[in-house]
Amino acid sequence: MADVDLSQSKGKQKHGGKRKKKRVGVRIDMTPMVDVAFLLLTFFMLTTTMNKPQTMEINLPPGRQTAEVAESNLLTLRVTDDFRIFWNIGTSKPVAVDGSDKKAKLIALGKLLKEQNSANPKLITLVKVDGKAKYIDMVDVMDELNLNNINRFSLAPMVEDDKKILAAL
Repeated sequence: MADVDLSQSKGKQKHGGKRKKKRVGVRIDMTPMVDVAFLLLTFFMLTTTMNKPQTMEINLPPGRQTAEVAESNLLTLRVTDDFRIFWNIGTSKPVAVDGSDKKAKLIALGKLLKEQNSANPKLITLVKVDGKAKYIDMVDVMDELNLNNINRFSLAPMVEDDKKILAAL
């Protein structure tokens, strides 16, 4: 590992009879440290898991398209900037999703989505998200749709008319 050089060096003496102190040479072998470094590197490379990023595939139609939907088949979810969720079917008055915190609201939303879709299999969900809302809020609502096997939904921005409807509540 380490080696100490104790060989006698022959050199001239300076300053009369004073002898200069001998310097001991030290040579450190770096081979074991390199071995350990490569061992750790290969260990961490082989033990880490290579996860695929979890993504949700969204297929967007080409261009702008419209479709006629009966009001009784349209469930509208409105998500505000402070993550309050309101829902209504057709032109009925919006009702808030109950919950004291975000997790409770998402659980209540999941139950609501299951109930409404089992009652009407032709139901299409329209998710309107406020422009000031956090991105994660929209993703959480889409995750709830995905967890409840709801494949027929649309995303739309919340317009001023929606904000007026919610302000009147």
